[in-house]
Amino acid sequence: MIYTVTLNPSLDYIVRTDALRPGALCRTHGETLYPGGKGVNVSLVCAALGLPTRALGFIAGRTGALFASLLAETGVEYDFCHLDRGMTRINVKVCAHEQTELNGAGPAIPPQALDKLADTLDALGADDWLVLSGSVPADVPADIYARLLSRVKAHGVKTLVAASGDALKNALPCAPDLILLRLAELDALVGGAPRTPAGIAACARELQRAGAQDILLPLGREGALLIPAAGDTLYLAAPQVDPVQPVGAADSMAAGWLYAQEKGYSAPEALRFAVAAGAAALLSEWLPGRAAIENMLAQTGTPQAV
Repeated sequence: MIYTVTLNPSLDYIVRTDALRPGALCRTHGETLYPGGKGVNVSLVCAALGLPTRALGFIAGRTGALFASLLAETGVEYDFCHLDRGMTRINVKVCAHEQTELNGAGPAIPPQALDKLADTLDALGADDWLVLSGSVPADVPADIYARLLSRVKAHGVKTLVAASGDALKNALPCAPDLILLRLAELDALVGGAPRTPAGIAACARELQRAGAQDILLPLGREGALLIPAAGDTLYLAAPQVDPVQPVGAADSMAAGWLYAQEKGYSAPEALRFAVAAGAAALLSEWLPGRAAIENMLAQTGTPQAV
């Protein structure tokens, strides 16, 4: 089972308009509402690929109830802790010639709720993956991911962390099996990386010396790097697509990687499938299904050693 943790899930309200004009009335020509959040997105794509998954985290208020009902419609299993105060945030994404996002803050998460989440993870075992993805709310300790990783480490649970800043830095000594981070996040941790695959990989190795195992690093239109704990760094150019929207590309990559691990793919095959999943997300109105990923896989090249 693939368990995902989203500390601050959201209702993603996507509106489309011809032009966003601040201070003026802007009429939309399309509106959709989805259950969102980075870990939730990973679960949704995993489910689309046929992997058993369960989404964990926190919801609150009437927006939390709506979030749960929308997620239930997708068929994804979930076990969210209901908070007594606040409301699940609403993230507004305005799609015009470019996308503008207004992200809500979300509810305060009390320590006892975090303890309840940690207790839930005691049921995980060696056949499970734990995905910790997304930002850490301001009122939650920055070492929360490290604490959750330490909780499951003794049970042999495989772990994936997609985070940034102190949340990721604190998690590194817990030796997550995979970390997924963007180039800007790597820059923030190591003080700036050269803009070549070999230079980026050399900087990423610093995170491995701090404890990380495999590293998956999306490079946007340039493709992606896989820096394994053992073996050559692999680079794969991205399929050239005209993006419909950017939401969920990295989350889809994470799901693609998990699918490849569950199927026993080699490192090059895993990178290829992850990149195809991320590219498929760019062409989807929301998140990609299996058919979209397999179609993109046919357009994806072969990784090269760096």
